[in-house]
Amino acid sequence: MNRSFLQKSQEGNRSSSLKKEIIRLLVAGNNYSITDLGKEMTVSIPTITKLVTELITEGFVLDFGKQGTNGGRRPNVYGLNPDAAYFVGVDINKDNLSLGVINFKGELKEFSGKKEFILENTFESLDSLCVIINSFIEKLPITKDKIVSIGINISGRVNSETGYSYSFYFLGEKPLSMLIEERLDCPVFIENDSRSMTYGEFMSGQDAQVQNMIFINVSWGLGIGIIINGQLYYGKSGFSGEYGHFPFYENEIICRCGKRGCLETGVSGSAIHRMFMDQLKEGRVSMLSEKYNRNESISLEDIMDALEKEDVLAIEIMECVGNDMGKAISGLINLFNPELIVIGGTISRAKDYLLLPIKSAINKYSLILVSKDTKIKISKLGEKCGVIGACMLVRSKTLGLL
Repeated sequence: MNRSFLQKSQEGNRSSSLKKEIIRLLVAGNNYSITDLGKEMTVSIPTITKLVTELITEGFVLDFGKQGTNGGRRPNVYGLNPDAAYFVGVDINKDNLSLGVINFKGELKEFSGKKEFILENTFESLDSLCVIINSFIEKLPITKDKIVSIGINISGRVNSETGYSYSFYFLGEKPLSMLIEERLDCPVFIENDSRSMTYGEFMSGQDAQVQNMIFINVSWGLGIGIIINGQLYYGKSGFSGEYGHFPFYENEIICRCGKRGCLETGVSGSAIHRMFMDQLKEGRVSMLSEKYNRNESISLEDIMDALEKEDVLAIEIMECVGNDMGKAISGLINLFNPELIVIGGTISRAKDYLLLPIKSAINKYSLILVSKDTKIKISKLGEKCGVIGACMLVRSKTLGLL
């Protein structure tokens, strides 16, 4: 495949910029005629025709032939070639990772969820990560030269522009993206997991008209991603979204950041796990009591499974967490007045057990005039959200569409 457009998309010359704009319109999910592209871009028909012809020659665009209209001459329409390029996404969690690949149109073609993996700040862990990614790529039903770039999600402080991760794999002078590129022999972009999940949910269309939304990633930790006017908000240093470390409680629980009273100490998967284990220690009864009494390990997944089986203790803890989360979300609503708030991550499996107390607290603590137009939803992408977000985001970054 001729990758000239991808290689030149960052050069800034007019031809590449116009091609990028054509791709951006087609990425939005629409097929266009030459005339419609010209009107949308306010560019002459001869120029659009030349650019589209070049994109067809380079393998990025297909001519779908003449399409029906209400009358008159039928125009040819053009759209993305789904096989022009592929993008791999990797979503790293506390003790597992998921991988996937999308085609040029953004369709998820392969997904491998929850592969066992321990995230540690060591070169050994990094090498293990790269072995898993390489193994996944080698088993794909496409040749490796079709993989244009790889997106990797990591929790914590991540600067996607410089390629450095300051919470995990901060292993020397080289940025993490470079360390992984050297091992995978492919361009790599790293991103904060919550921000990447936000982009995946946004691009997958919870609501096509939404331009301002907040995604809340409630997994082992707590983070958010912010979309403002249709664009990801990064902040000055690229570290926006560390909502889990907002000072919220008057408690003495030490957060993983080293401070006390962080929101994450009461609203997160780690908080749910701690509360549940404390209650079992005090003698509360649960369907996991026998496992606890046998001194067997109880994971967050075990607690979520128990919740789905209507375990009373798990329900009570989730209601408590949901109430505090709703109170905290009220502050976000009062600050940002978003159209949509999406709850995702591991704990979103709780669905109404979490959503109902959240909505009740929002009604109690938010400004009604501000919150009345904000929708609260559970992520529709579920466990695939991180992988789809990583794939979608790396595609947009590679094409220079952000």
